[in-house]
Amino acid sequence: MKTKSTIALIMLSVLGLSACGSDNDTVSEVPVDGHDTAVSDEIILAQRTALETNTDGKGFGPQSPRDIDDLYGKSPIAFTAKLPAEEMNLCNIHFHKNAEHKGGEFTEYAGNGDGHGYGSGYKYSGAALSEAELTATAEEIGASEHGSLHPGDTIEVHYVYSTAQVEPGPTLGACLNDSITNPQLRVEAQVYVLVNDEDAFDFTDLTAYNNATGKYQALNIPADTGTPITYTGSTTGPSYNEDGSPFQVSWSVRPPVAKVHIESVGTWLEGNVFDEDHAHAVRNLVQNAKLLSQIN
Repeated sequence: MKTKSTIALIMLSVLGLSACGSDNDTVSEVPVDGHDTAVSDEIILAQRTALETNTDGKGFGPQSPRDIDDLYGKSPIAFTAKLPAEEMNLCNIHFHKNAEHKGGEFTEYAGNGDGHGYGSGYKYSGAALSEAELTATAEEIGASEHGSLHPGDTIEVHYVYSTAQVEPGPTLGACLNDSITNPQLRVEAQVYVLVNDEDAFDFTDLTAYNNATGKYQALNIPADTGTPITYTGSTTGPSYNEDGSPFQVSWSVRPPVAKVHIESVGTWLEGNVFDEDHAHAVRNLVQNAKLLSQIN
């Protein structure tokens, strides 16, 4: 019988990534702000063309991320998006620099990434930030090969849930166990803009959880950021810019953006049960209607 770790390794190998939205560690040289402006529109177009070719006629389910303001899709693969997170276990929390989805208050294109999707996404386009909110931090936040986080940056946080009997931990492997090899997955997504303001949300509070109800639950996902757009899709991350994701994931994406204190993000990255220490890259926005579900 396969152990949990063996099953996790098999599934992660199939997925080609280490978390629901993990990125490829091999990146091209990037400027300080984390964006490689040398990547052309032609490269992104080529990746989208390859995705269409590599998924055509192979039975892939609907994919993510997408424009949540565009409800149209014609993927023939159907599964439910109605199972609530309250009936599932929180298994992972991670975030991406720039929103992976487009829509709501995050519609400003952030620019092409390094050819694996890094830096692609949509920036905050809500109310202007004050000079104080944009004050640089004394220390680098989330420094990695991809750059670091700065006030004014946007992040998309993924609170990942599973129907398996699991507990929160690192990577998608935390969402699997020996008893259920094909659990239903759900992502509660919230987009935040980073500000240098102690009165903004504290990220350590936003990521708090317990299992007081018998199910592990995130306790403080903002309740005042609008009605989520729910749809059926997949796991994300730049590994799937040219290949379809084989996982089925129900998504709940909140259109309004909330402000979070950047230094609290830095504190969280210094040590958490999910072993997260930097922002992940993003997958190209999926635009092929054959790879998108209809949003009702």
